[in-house]
Amino acid sequence: MLDAFAKVVSQADARGEYLSTNQLDALSAMVAEGNKRMDTVNRITSNSSTIVANAARALFAEQPQLITPGGNAYTSRRMAACLRDMEIILRYITYAVFAGDASILDDRCLNGLKETYLALGTPGASVAVGVQKMKDAALAIAGNPEGVTKGDCASLMGEVASYFDKAASAVA
Repeated sequence: MLDAFAKVVSQADARGEYLSTNQLDALSAMVAEGNKRMDTVNRITSNSSTIVANAARALFAEQPQLITPGGNAYTSRRMAACLRDMEIILRYITYAVFAGDASILDDRCLNGLKETYLALGTPGASVAVGVQKMKDAALAIAGNPEGVTKGDCASLMGEVASYFDKAASAVA
C-alpha cells in the first residue's frame, strides 16, 4: 500500500527524476486539505454502523428476495456475513480516503472479491447496489458542513464517491 506521497516519490524514483513542481503543488494541496480529510474519515468511521445498517435496510426493501427463504441474505448467519462484508468494504474505503490513494482498497479488499462472490453464488449486482447505498449515506454524513473544517470540500467528496464507485464496479 502506498499513500499519495510514497506513490509520487516511487514513480519519480522509477523514472530517475526529481519531483516536478506540479507534483509538489498537488501534495502541498493535499497537506493543506488534511484536516478536511481527517474530518471526513472520522465522520464516516463514527457513523459506520449506521451507514451499513441503513444501506442494508434500503437494499433489502428494494430487493426483498434477498431475505426470503432461499435468498442470499436469508438466515441470520448469511445476513451477518452480508453486513460484515459491507462493513469491510466501508472500512477499506476510509483507509483509501485517509491515504489519498485507492491502492489499499484495490489490493486488500477488491482484488478477487467478484470471483469470491461468484463462487459463493452471491449476486454481485446486489452487492454493488448496497455499496452505492453506503456511498449515498456516507456522502450525506461526510458532506455535512456543520462542525468541520471550513472550506470547499467538493473535490474531496468527489474522491470519496470515486472509491465507492470503484468498489461497486469491482463486484458488479
